[in-house]
Amino acid sequence: MNYYIDVEPGVSLYVEDTGVGQPILFVHGYPLDHRMYEYQVNQLPKYGYRCIRMDLRGFGKSDSPWESYSLDRMADDVRAIIDTLGFKQITLAAFSMGGAVAVRYMGRHAGHGVGKLLLFAAAAPYITKQPGFPQGMPVEGLDALIALANRDRPQMLQEFGKLFFHNEPTPAFRQWFDSVQLDQSPRAIIACGHTLRDENVKADLGRIKAPTYIFHGVYDRICPFELAIIMKENIPSSILLRFDNSGHAIFYEELDLFNACLLEALRH
Repeated sequence: MNYYIDVEPGVSLYVEDTGVGQPILFVHGYPLDHRMYEYQVNQLPKYGYRCIRMDLRGFGKSDSPWESYSLDRMADDVRAIIDTLGFKQITLAAFSMGGAVAVRYMGRHAGHGVGKLLLFAAAAPYITKQPGFPQGMPVEGLDALIALANRDRPQMLQEFGKLFFHNEPTPAFRQWFDSVQLDQSPRAIIACGHTLRDENVKADLGRIKAPTYIFHGVYDRICPFELAIIMKENIPSSILLRFDNSGHAIFYEELDLFNACLLEALRH
């Protein structure tokens, strides 16, 4: 079942709703959309899970306003989805930038309606280098990507996309992956680049009360594994799951292990 949910006047978000049973709300990363979870949604309904995949504003089939791409606004969009669908104890599962949105949601909305949090290669608490944390991406690197997006977006996406994988996927998968990136709103690509560069969710980590599972690849070049360690240290009742042969594309590079760990976390 596919439908749209209004989150503010003039802005509707696209949702794909698959299966019946315990609900999971999936939030995608940058610069992807709901399609990134294809190989999870192909399996989970078999085990009694209802998979709700939303497209963040500016991505996939959702509306793309000119402004309002802050983490606060996108967290409020998640709240609108949860409230509209009437969820009380949903599992919130989020990747990369979506992970930052989910963490902000848990802090800003006190975990409203969420019974469990799953973070996949989350861009949390930040992805840029910080004082005392030299492992993140340099701010200048993100500035260069944003500048490139303003003059050659396909090249920017190709360069950024290469950072996702520790193990190069098949040419066919790479072609599909690149096509998904190219489908996204040019405005959202630039605006969310600024959001990733300028915002962080460090203060939100300690406000998370729901049981939390942190999935992270050791070879992640976008959100270094050190971020997972920081999340584990700062999120109460969190469990870190280490993927020793994955980069940022943790949802695909060790697909069988990822799906097995996902099922285990959902059942626990």
